[in-house]
Amino acid sequence: MRKYAVLLLRLLLGLVFVYAAYTKLRDPWTLFAMSIDSYRLLPEWGVITLARTLPWFELVLGLVLISGLALRYASVAGAALLGVFFIIMIISYARGLAIDCGCFGPGEALGPKTLLRDGTLVLLAIALAVMSIRPRLRV
Repeated sequence: MRKYAVLLLRLLLGLVFVYAAYTKLRDPWTLFAMSIDSYRLLPEWGVITLARTLPWFELVLGLVLISGLALRYASVAGAALLGVFFIIMIISYARGLAIDCGCFGPGEALGPKTLLRDGTLVLLAIALAVMSIRPRLRV
């Protein structure tokens, strides 16, 4: 049963990362940069660097999760990445910022719906990381 849960979670999260990368890579990187900048956390050089590199990292991470290679490392990286995004989203929402989430390209407002979706993804990613790291108990 655990094997199937790991397979399902890694495919689901892998496809989410690939889709997130696709939505950002199909548009000019400057649109994603504007979403990042709206959070008001990074200097200009950090916004530019993140906007140009994060979609490619998401694409590679998604493909690695789908393939199952280096699953321990990929699952922890995915959980950490989603966790950081989620914390930043919660802080920004609490600050009352009416901004685009930036999760799946431009045009998605940060709100309860995006927080619920991304919180669920964080929990699934943590579950995958735990199952990937913990050795199987033998009875």
